[in-house]
Order: sequence, then C-alpha cells, then structure tokens
Amino acid sequence: MAIHFEENVFTAPTGFRAVGLAVGIKESGAKDLALIVSDRDTSAAGVFTTNRVQAAPVHLNRTHLQSGTARAIIVNSGNANACTGKPGDQDAARTAQELANALSLSAEDVLVNSTGVIGVPLPMDVLLKGAQEAVRGLGEGGWGDAAEAIMTTDTRPKTASATFVVEEATITVSGMAKGAGMIAPNMATMLGFIVTDADLDPAELQSQLSRSVQTSFNCITVDGDMSTNDTVLALANGASGSSLSGDDLDAFAAALDCVCTSLARQIARDGEGATKLITIEVTGAPDADSARTVGLSVANSNLVKTAVFGRDPNWGRILCAAGYAGVDFDADRTTVSIVGIPIYASGGGVPFDHEAAVEALGADEITIDIDLGAGDAVATLYTCDLTYDYVRINAEYTT
Repeated sequence: MAIHFEENVFTAPTGFRAVGLAVGIKESGAKDLALIVSDRDTSAAGVFTTNRVQAAPVHLNRTHLQSGTARAIIVNSGNANACTGKPGDQDAARTAQELANALSLSAEDVLVNSTGVIGVPLPMDVLLKGAQEAVRGLGEGGWGDAAEAIMTTDTRPKTASATFVVEEATITVSGMAKGAGMIAPNMATMLGFIVTDADLDPAELQSQLSRSVQTSFNCITVDGDMSTNDTVLALANGASGSSLSGDDLDAFAAALDCVCTSLARQIARDGEGATKLITIEVTGAPDADSARTVGLSVANSNLVKTAVFGRDPNWGRILCAAGYAGVDFDADRTTVSIVGIPIYASGGGVPFDHEAAVEALGADEITIDIDLGAGDAVATLYTCDLTYDYVRINAEYTT
C-alpha cells in the first residue's frame, strides 16, 4: 500500500483543531502555548522519559492515560514545571481542570505538557488566561503556530505527515516535535505529538506508538543528557471512518514510522549549535541490542562529534568508541566507512584520499558505517556534530 509522506508539512487529520499563541510565559514574547483538540472521542497513548526525576506533567499524564482515552493536549514552553514539588503537581492538575471546563470535558480528557527551565513555578495566572484564549482561537489551520509554540532552543519547527488510502478513505498521520538539547535515549528533552484520524483502540495505539518510538525517538542523541519532561503522545479519533486490520494496519505502522523517524532526525539535525546530521549505521552485530549499544556509544562520543565538526576523518575515535561500548566483537573483522569512504579494515587503517574525505565531510548530512562482522543484526542511530555554539548556548541557558 502506497504511503505519501511529506517532511516539514503538517496535514491536519479529520476532526482535529489546533492553535499556538504567545501568552507571556516567555519573556521574549515568542509563542509559548499550544493546544490540540479532537472534536470526538479519541484513543490516546503515551511514552515517557525513563529519568527517575520526572516533571509534574509526566506524572499527571501517566494517570490520565490509564483510561486509554483523551481529547485535548495543552503544551506550554518556557517553563518545565519540573522539580517544583507538590505545588507543581497541583498546577498541572489545575491546568487540566480549567481547560476541561472551558472545553466541556472531564479533567482526565486533558493531557498537560511543559518544557523549558527546570525548578521555576509556573506563572499560573498567565497560563490559565492564555488557555482560555487558546480555546477561543482553535481552528483547522493553527498547526504551524502550534508547532512553533512548543519550541525552546529549537531553531525551527519540526513537522511531518503521511497519508494512505483504505477503502477510498484517506487516513492521515501527522506529528510535531520539539527538541534541540539534553537529547539522549530513552527519551530526550523532547516533546512529540502524533494525531491521526485512523480508527484504533487504545491498546493497539499504545503498542504501535511504543514500537515506533523505539526505532525513532529512542535512537537519537545530541549530548547524552536525559531530561525530566520527555513525552510522546498519540491521539487517534477514528474520524476517517475506516477500521484497520491486516495490511491496513501494516500501512498505518509504516506511516507512523515515517512520521516518527522524520521528527527524530529533525531533532538530531537541530541539535544545539549543530551544523551536521550524523547517521550511524551499525551492521553485522550479534543481536539488535548490541548493534544499538555500539551505535549509541559512537553517537555519544564527543571526540567523534567534534571530529565530524572539524571535518577530520579520524577512524581511531570511531573504533575506540565502539570498543568501549561493552559489546563483544573482533576488531580485526570490523570495517568502518565514513561518508561512503572505507577507512578501517582488517585491524588497521586503509589507504584513502584524505583530501576527498575532508571535502565530503563538509556536507550537511554525514553517514558513519560500522560492520562488526559478528552477526546479522543492525541498528540506525542519529546524532549531530558538537560545536562551539553548543557550549555557548548551554553556558547562557538561564543567564
């Protein structure tokens, strides 16, 4: 079944509305509040950070998702409502209740999300006033503003959409995400929101989301740091009128994977201060976990990331990072290529055109291929280069 996919595009699924606006949470005056609402009953699913320190909205959403349903997602940026104690929990719950009242829903139908500075109380008067304004501004064309409103240190909105046809009905899967720093599995300082008019029960939606996140959002790293608010939510309202099974369900899985993988790549590409997206392909591993472990070890290596920034085809850094990953493999059977140029094999470096490699490393997207020669398992990881600007951005984050 053909999947039509578009990156940096948000095609609104039937029955959803959105809005994004500036309400005054960010001192800069930039957009800082987004609202997504389904006009009908909706299956809901979520995947959350594994950090032991979790923000108030994460606790609230875990509770609200126990029913497997939700109708609204509210997101504020500029303040994480994390490490704010019991008052933070109360603020998250009050946000859900006030918004539910405005939308004639129950509080459990509302999923609350925050992102920004940790340890600062939410400006509730500003937030709740903004939520009322957001309800009044809901529309079918508000998706671009919503994608912008969830950003923090992002340099651009991140959106993707996929469609396919079932029984003459077009099914849409669309998503938006934010994230640029504190990015590391499982998951990152990121928020992701997927909406679809497919007809899926909550258990199937949760299964599909968890599976897709594992090979997309859980395969990116910018700096190895994991945050407190990381969340991916999915809503499926069935407004397309077509139930899914068999090949149709496979098509939905493929569409969801297209959207999640695109958003994950966009996050890695927009890493704080980054100039290049780095894709690490690990093949020949004894099992999938080993492939992923080696790939993440290389992706998290500051020496590898700075070498890519400096256009240095230094295979020693790549092999070293693979070697300390804790996976059993034979270095003499391992091969390494960078930007398609073989640079290591049979236990040592191989002759290559250094100048051509330096020139190739000037591209916006760089691929590192590592074949461990130890099996058939594979993994793909995404990261970015490490630049001077990463230090500047994070040195000045709260000052």
